[in-house]
This record gives sequence, structure tokens and C-alpha cells, in this order.
Amino acid sequence: MQKDIASIRRDYQLASLDEAATAPHPMDQFEHWWQEAIASSIDEVNAFVLSTVDALGAPASRVVLLKGYTPEGFVFFTNYDSDKGKEIAENPLVAINFFWKELERQVRITGSIKKISTEESDIYFHSRPLGSQVGAISSPQSKVIPNRAYLEQIVATNLEKYKAGNVPLPSHWGGYIVHPTNIEFWQGRSSRLHDRIKYNLASDGQWTKVRLAP
Repeated sequence: MQKDIASIRRDYQLASLDEAATAPHPMDQFEHWWQEAIASSIDEVNAFVLSTVDALGAPASRVVLLKGYTPEGFVFFTNYDSDKGKEIAENPLVAINFFWKELERQVRITGSIKKISTEESDIYFHSRPLGSQVGAISSPQSKVIPNRAYLEQIVATNLEKYKAGNVPLPSHWGGYIVHPTNIEFWQGRSSRLHDRIKYNLASDGQWTKVRLAP
């Protein structure tokens, strides 16, 4: 084992997490932690790792950006024809993970995912800068392309075409919502004795919470 890597460690001492201090509903607890993360001025606070599984059971992960959350779940937007879109179509069970190192916290979520309405996607799409709208209609996400110039030419053509705006929502682009069935709140503690409070969704729609060993 490489000693220069194996010796890298940090002792977490900022905070603790007790069952009695957590909300009865996990989305209320997420709101509490989210507001603290926002107040901490964390860079890319809405970035999270999305993990999907394809039809053969092979996992894949990538970083995407949270664009909203409701009592029902977590919303993000992407190209439906991308690799992750295809994997979601094949298997709607996903995992997402927020890591806020400045607060020594993780939020780990598993659940099912589905598309949001076209109307909701259209509203968000047209709230984006023009360049982002054009990028969404120009990039054949996850497809092999010959070179960077190929993509830049498509973008330039579409920027000229839509220089006055009015970019149509692409049929291959829109939002997803992750409906959680498990949410774990992880607070780093000293000597790797971390606090882990996990909420589980029961068949009757009620949430229960337990403490997990670190």
C-alpha cells in the first residue's frame, strides 16, 4: 500500500448527531441540514453523486446538480438519451449522495426515480441562460463524437439560429425526481466513530429511524 495515500486522514470534530435532535420526517431533517449547508457558503452545495444500474447490473456514478426538492423527493435535469437516462429507463432504482466536507456531513439516499412533467421541465429549461439551452439541444450526450470542433460547430449553428431566444424544449431533455425510501444522515466524529441516523420508509408510508454503527 502506498504510504503517502494511506496516511491521509482527517479527524472530524465539528459536530454530533443524536436521534432526539433529528426531525420525525427525513425531508424536514434534510431541509435543516440544507439550510446550514447554504449558510456555510459551500462551493457547489447542490452537487451530488447519482448512481444508476444498467440492465446487466453494472453500476455507474457521476456528479449532477440538485435543482429542487419537495416532500416527495429530489429533482435534477438531464438528457434522457444519455447513458444515465438509458440506465434509469432500464432500472428505476438509484442512489444519490451529498458530501459536504466543510460540515463533515454526508446524506445518503436510495429510492426510485421517474420523470417529472413536461410542463415542469419546460419552465426550468427556459429559466436557464441561453447558452445552456443551446447546449442542451446541441450535445448528443454520451455519444461518441469525432472531435471538439464537431460539437462547437453544432453549438455555433444553433446559437445563430436561436440568437433571439425561443429555444424549444428538446424532447430528449427534462427532469427527474428521486422518491426516497431510505435516507441516512452521516455526521463525521472523532476516531472514525461517526454518527449515522437512518430513516426507512415502511409499507404503510410512515418513516422510522434507527442509529447505525459507524
